[in-house]
Amino acid sequence: MTVVSAQRRGSLLGVVDRFWRKSGYRVTAINSHIDAPAIYVKTQDGFQVSLTVADKGQVHFDVDSPCVRRSEVADSTSRATAFLDPEAQLIPRPNIHSDFWSAGAPGVAASRS
Repeated sequence: MTVVSAQRRGSLLGVVDRFWRKSGYRVTAINSHIDAPAIYVKTQDGFQVSLTVADKGQVHFDVDSPCVRRSEVADSTSRATAFLDPEAQLIPRPNIHSDFWSAGAPGVAASRS
């Protein structure tokens, strides 16, 4: 939910790109669109991972797993950082200020969390 300003989005994708390549992930596609950049990779064990910037700068990490067998999943041990209303009509927008990542994004309130 951190605001990533338009000026910092390329930096975020660059940091992630370098880490993923260093980790042995194979880049399958890069979208260099100014408003909606994205990078897509495949891990050595078959996971497909992407980082995309969507509407209003909402940043998403998505992971698609290779075939797996069903197993129990434990409840999260941490509290969600965003309001999650399954019946909400609006997509939550980034609202947490970072002195670095939000630089150049006017009108964003600072968070003290």
